[in-house]
Amino acid sequence: METASSRVELIIKGNLPEVPSQYIQPPEARPNLHHTGDAASIPTVDLSTSDSAREAIGDACRNWGAFHVINHGVPIHLLDRMRSLGLSFFRDSPMEEKLRYACDSSSAASEGYGSRMLLGTKDDVVLDWRDYFDHHTFPLSRRNPSRWPIHPPDYRQVVGQYGDEMKKLAQMLLGVISESLGLPCSSIEEAVGEIYQNITVSYYPPCPQPELTLGLQSHSDMGAITLLIQDDVGGLQLYKDDQWLTVPPLSDAILVLVADQTEIITNGIYKSAQHRAVTNANRARLSVATFHDPSKTARIAPVSQLSPPSYKEVVYGQYVSSWYSKAPEGKRNLDALLC
Repeated sequence: METASSRVELIIKGNLPEVPSQYIQPPEARPNLHHTGDAASIPTVDLSTSDSAREAIGDACRNWGAFHVINHGVPIHLLDRMRSLGLSFFRDSPMEEKLRYACDSSSAASEGYGSRMLLGTKDDVVLDWRDYFDHHTFPLSRRNPSRWPIHPPDYRQVVGQYGDEMKKLAQMLLGVISESLGLPCSSIEEAVGEIYQNITVSYYPPCPQPELTLGLQSHSDMGAITLLIQDDVGGLQLYKDDQWLTVPPLSDAILVLVADQTEIITNGIYKSAQHRAVTNANRARLSVATFHDPSKTARIAPVSQLSPPSYKEVVYGQYVSSWYSKAPEGKRNLDALLC
């Protein structure tokens, strides 16, 4: 289990003028906070208009690997409540209570409260300036609300409802993405197989030296599709056209990130989104990412209609192990599968 001393929020309470060395990124990975572009032009797709939405999603997947959706069918009050519950856990719960839900830091993507994402020894991994709580929500056989916080009283109920709504939206979007390529609606979801869903609430405390750190290092998500909401602080950046662009928060929208297995399944026609999170000195930031992934035993390869294949077939569990043990460093694990 991770200990209290490894939590970023406790480092902040110590009022250190400098960040500890294990959080300092190598010079080439440090953010240039004064020279970042604005991703205000990232597409926003209105899902209430099906035909135009299909075309817009196809363009966004091809050119960005990411897009906002509005009129998505998820109740806005549920988005707001999910954000407020996550913030309440990190800001209001005493550390003793939080540690009751501590995750297993020796196991990749284990459920619970943690800080350390990557496996490896403490000396060979630069740490992210982030604490998080990971919930396992699908398949239902993985969903065990007793492992989630009990305060506020509606926490467990809301997380369950949120997971249900996000799964429905993810399945709908995978269908539209398939159709935008001229494939049957079910193509990508059938290639993915049974969906495994994790909901990760990330909390990024203020950082005394944001120019040296990252809240979350550069990576693309491993699975099929990620649905993300953030607060009004901002800090998420996309890598496009050789520069980092800051994604403006849209409170009622959901950000869709194409993930690596969808890039493989679509034979590289659609690209997964390389992204990272930067920190700031003044305000804490919160985001909620809902990941939709294949099972560990699933074999992922380009669909036959999009041949010849540009990617080798991969067993998803092996891909996950490589990602967590070798570190993502952008999209290097995906690039290793290129034929």
